[in-house]
Amino acid sequence: MGMNAVGAPPGARVGAARERENTLLSFGRAAAHSAVAFVEFDVQVTKDGCPIIFHDDFILTQRTGAVYERRVTDLLLEDFLSYGTQKKPRKVSKPLFRRTTGDGRVLNWSTEEDDPLCTLQEVFELVSPRLGFNIELKFDDHIIYHRKDLEYALQAILQCARNRPVFFSSFHPDAARMMRELQSLYPVLFLTEGGTSKHHDSRRNSLGSAIQVCLEYDLHGIVSEVRGVLKNPAAVVSAQDSNLALLTYGQLNNVWEAVYVQYLMGINGVIVDRVEEISNAVEGFSKTELNRSVVVVDGAKHQAFSQQQLGFLLRLIPELIEQPH
Repeated sequence: MGMNAVGAPPGARVGAARERENTLLSFGRAAAHSAVAFVEFDVQVTKDGCPIIFHDDFILTQRTGAVYERRVTDLLLEDFLSYGTQKKPRKVSKPLFRRTTGDGRVLNWSTEEDDPLCTLQEVFELVSPRLGFNIELKFDDHIIYHRKDLEYALQAILQCARNRPVFFSSFHPDAARMMRELQSLYPVLFLTEGGTSKHHDSRRNSLGSAIQVCLEYDLHGIVSEVRGVLKNPAAVVSAQDSNLALLTYGQLNNVWEAVYVQYLMGINGVIVDRVEEISNAVEGFSKTELNRSVVVVDGAKHQAFSQQQLGFLLRLIPELIEQPH
């Protein structure tokens, strides 16, 4: 099977989810699904040089009715770990809050089951070695970073990874470039919104630009917002012709039909929220005879579909793109 379901949240959601993202609990549950080959998480480095797992640039808490906000990379490790559920039950902690992506409201970050914040080293030591890691290098657009920030993360990985499959990804072209220059052991992929929104850095504004970034910096592939791929299927062929891996993320990846379309298109992997639902769907794809073949044109391999499959793709893709996200 050419597609793996990757357990990961593509965006910020506030509410009573089953468990919080980027936790050992969520990774452990992802490992229970055979179709999940990798888990994705976000790595940042604390002020005292410890790589930790956290998605947002800022961490929020509340005291005496007032909201306090700190940049994660300005915290010492001890400060960071003092937020949320604690490993020692009686230890006093700061309650975790989160800002919604839509209207900017600050709400209590509540889940049915919670788990303490963790470091990169703990994730390597405690998560099933069966799972590979897609490590997103989390860089804030408004901060200047240095090579040493990447070196801290890389050092922890080299010490703990053993035989675990690992690859890096980043929305920041220069972070991806630096990580590629620092090491050649693990693949580095470029994250892009695929033209679904505009960015001041033109390298981040289209799949075509993403392909050029990969070729210029000798990167191994692209992780694109799924709508960017569905709107530009020709870019899939261009990526394949350039020997680049192509994965997607986004809310549409929680719709099994969208995942099925990408399976037919030859996408290498999808990053999803609904791990159990999509994992079951992906397992079903592998059991179905799709009658899909591969043709070679000018030395390059391309997917070939039956008329029935092409009709399915042409009908479904516009409907998927128009869905609210």
